[in-house]
Parts: sequence; structure tokens; C-alpha cells
Amino acid sequence: MSLTDRWRIALDELRGQGRYRSLRLPAGHDFTSNDYLGYGSESRALAPRVPPEVETNHGEFAGLQARPTGLGHSRSECPTLSRSGLSSRLLRGHHAVWGEVETALADWHGAEAVLMLNSGFTANEGLISTIVEPGDWVATDELNHACIVEGLRVCRPRKFVFRHNDLNHLEEGLKAEAAKRPPGRELFIVTESLFSMDGDRAPLTAIVELAERYGANVIVDEAHSTGCYGPRGSGIVDELGMRSRVLATVHTGGKALGVCGAYVCGSNLLRDYLVNKCRHLIFTTALPPAIGAWWLEMLPRVQADDAARARLHANARTMHAILAERGLRVFGDSYIVPVVLGEDPQAVRVSRALSERGFDVRAIRPPSVPQGTARLRVSIHADHPPELVRELAEAVASCAMS
Repeated sequence: MSLTDRWRIALDELRGQGRYRSLRLPAGHDFTSNDYLGYGSESRALAPRVPPEVETNHGEFAGLQARPTGLGHSRSECPTLSRSGLSSRLLRGHHAVWGEVETALADWHGAEAVLMLNSGFTANEGLISTIVEPGDWVATDELNHACIVEGLRVCRPRKFVFRHNDLNHLEEGLKAEAAKRPPGRELFIVTESLFSMDGDRAPLTAIVELAERYGANVIVDEAHSTGCYGPRGSGIVDELGMRSRVLATVHTGGKALGVCGAYVCGSNLLRDYLVNKCRHLIFTTALPPAIGAWWLEMLPRVQADDAARARLHANARTMHAILAERGLRVFGDSYIVPVVLGEDPQAVRVSRALSERGFDVRAIRPPSVPQGTARLRVSIHADHPPELVRELAEAVASCAMS
């Protein structure tokens, strides 16, 4: 029995029990949502109101009403949008805007379907804990994010942690497991496409080839690559043309895209299964529709912004080149630049020294990174002037070696 057969059987059982769920828009008088005081059903401006005395008397907020909202309106002329009933999407929290967002995102990735969830952590944990069952086998990179670790902890599969980006170690695990694979049990490989603390890319093409050789399903967390790779910014999986060869990808809005929320990208069947089985969707309050409007405003911008992507990668190359010339230990070649300093006190000291020079660069210590690899995590942006990037690189080298 294949993984898709497993999903179809489970959904058919729900239909037979009268328990099959689907998303539908609110209609009629609301006796469903948790909007007990009625606040959530009011039409509200998309931007919070600021008291006039705050606007005029405090320089920090002066002129706030004239700043853009990201929707093509100033705050003073901001359109209204009902927040809808406060409940899960399966009750009264669904809104037509999310259908628009999910369709636009699926088109962006060339995928069958997308399902929006509340955060990247929720999306990864929810996806993994829903589709992986006890008795399944999962190979997970040792540096995968905490949300992946938590998802695996919840579903309790047989787990194989392979050394970071080590294809030989991964194949050892796959080969041994394939030889004794119990009937009806599935094999999965979970990796990030761009690792959040090391800034290096997974060898995705080789990982997918191994998965196909041994009959495994691939899940890729694209949180840190979404918006920044590929001709339209849809991520590394799409850049490599592997959309049809992976089971699912997970993307977050809270990084390069600058909006709240995250989503799972995959097949129609996967989306249907998650709607009916994923506790992280079923049992949580939906995002407000205003957030969906921000997604729709953001998507055309990021898809067209090849210039920002070019500036981002150029700035990253500058940072890496200067640090390498100064003899500092860094990983990868991306806009996530880890400067490994070793011991925790050293990383904290250098971070504070950079702060005194006007640079906000934080020290990352265990358990976020392995013991003995405390580091600075420099996050390069497209809107950093090149001279500022060079100044930072010289400052990092100076502070780290003093």
C-alpha cells in the first residue's frame, strides 16, 4: 500500500463515518465562532488607531498616519476588512481571501495545492506529525530546525539522524531500512534547503535521487530560501526543477516575504488529508483576513523583484570574501553568514563589541547550535548598502581577532 493509498483510505473512512471535513465560507447568523463579545465580526481598519496626542506629541510616532500600510493606502485612508468570526478555519474562521492566497501561491510554485497555516513552526510540526505514523522510518538531517525535531517527537517514528549533508551516511540508513522495510510502512527524508544556522544548502538533487532509489518520500523546509532563489523567488526546490519529485515543501512568510503565516505546498490529496487530520489547523484560530490581503499585495512584488535578489546575493558574496581574506571560519555561501567562534563567552563578547560600533549581530549559542560552535549569525539583506556590508565585515574580523 502506497502513502497516497493510505491517505485515500483514511479519508474514505471519514466519509463513511460522516466525519469528512472541508473548508467553507461563513454564512448566516454566527452561532459557531468564539467571538463571544462580538468584536471580531466588526469591520475594522487594517491599521491600528493611534491616539491624536500620541501622533503629535511624540516624535517616535509623528507622521505615523501618513506611512504606507503595504496595501497601497496610507493609514488615514486605509480600507476596512471584516476580521470574520474568531475560530478555526473549519468552523467560521475561513475567508475567501485565503482561497485567493492559496491559489496564487500554488501557481507561483507550479504545484497542485497549498494550505495556509499560522506559522513556520506550526506548518512543519503539523505536516510531519500528521503524515508520519508510528512505525514509519524518517531520516532527518542532524541540523534540522527545532520545529522538525518537535514534529518527529510528536509522531514517534523510527528515526535515523544522518550527519549534516552527508550523503553516504544517509544512503547507509536508507539501504539498511529498505532491506527490512515492514509492509505498509513508509520511508521519509526531511531536510532544510538552506540551513538556518550554517547558511549552507542541502544537496537536494542527490537527496532526491537517493529517495527515488530506495522508495522514500522527501519533505523540504524552504523557510530561509523562499523569496530569494529561483527566477521568481519561489525557492530552491523550484529553482532545481524538482517540484514533482518531492512530497511537500514548507514555506514561511515571516522571513524574506515580510508577512505573517506559513504554508505547505504539495498535492491536492495532501491538502485534503491535512484539512481532515492536521490538529495544527483544526484546533487553532485562523489568521485574520487582513493578513491574507498583505499576502496578495506582497506576492506580485516578490515575484518581480529579481533586482533585490541580485543585490542580496552580491552583498553575501562581499561578506564571505572579506571574512575569508581575514581568515575567519564561515560556512556556506549564502546571505546567512555564520562566524563560528567556538566558546560562548567569546561569541557574546564579539556581539557586544559590534553593538558598540552600531551593528546588531547576535551571538548564537547551544542548544541552537552544537556545543563548541557558538557563533555570530550575520543576516545579510538586499537593502544593505555595499559599503555598509564591507564595514561590517571589517568590524567582525577586527572584533573577533582582538
